[in-house]
Amino acid sequence: MAELLQEGGVWLYVFIFVGKILEVSVSTVRLVLINRGERVRGAAIAFVEILLWLAVTGTVLAGFQSDWIRVLVFAAAFAIGNYVGSWVEDRLAFGLCSIQVIVPDCVESLDIATRLRENKFAVTVLQGQGKDGPRELMLLHIKRKRIPQAVQIIRSELDTAVITVNDSKILHGGFIGK
Repeated sequence: MAELLQEGGVWLYVFIFVGKILEVSVSTVRLVLINRGERVRGAAIAFVEILLWLAVTGTVLAGFQSDWIRVLVFAAAFAIGNYVGSWVEDRLAFGLCSIQVIVPDCVESLDIATRLRENKFAVTVLQGQGKDGPRELMLLHIKRKRIPQAVQIIRSELDTAVITVNDSKILHGGFIGK
């Protein structure tokens, strides 16, 4: 392996490209985990990340002065790795979020709360007043993986509902359905 990377050739560029994409993707996931309070998982991933970084960056630095293609491949892979990492993190959907739903005070709003509860979502309903009359504000705290399901239920009952989603770092108490 070391000889293959020292000699150059197409495999050197493939190693740099794939390795850097993997390293940056892992880095993105690590940062998200740490920001969401998952310090132990983040630290474990950091170990893998730094091993990848040393291998890939060392390969680029070992010969970049005579081979500028290494630098271009490294830079392109870095950019692609950011995209891939954010895509992977979105699919893994670590953590929690808060959803706020604003709907007119009507039969459909009762149906939304009922259907959400039937699907193991905890919903708190507050009464409010908007510029066009009475409103209900529904509050949900859920796992990020369940956002599409909750939004689909809300939109199927009342497609004019105003829905906002915010990340939540820590939640104490309450009910989080599976």
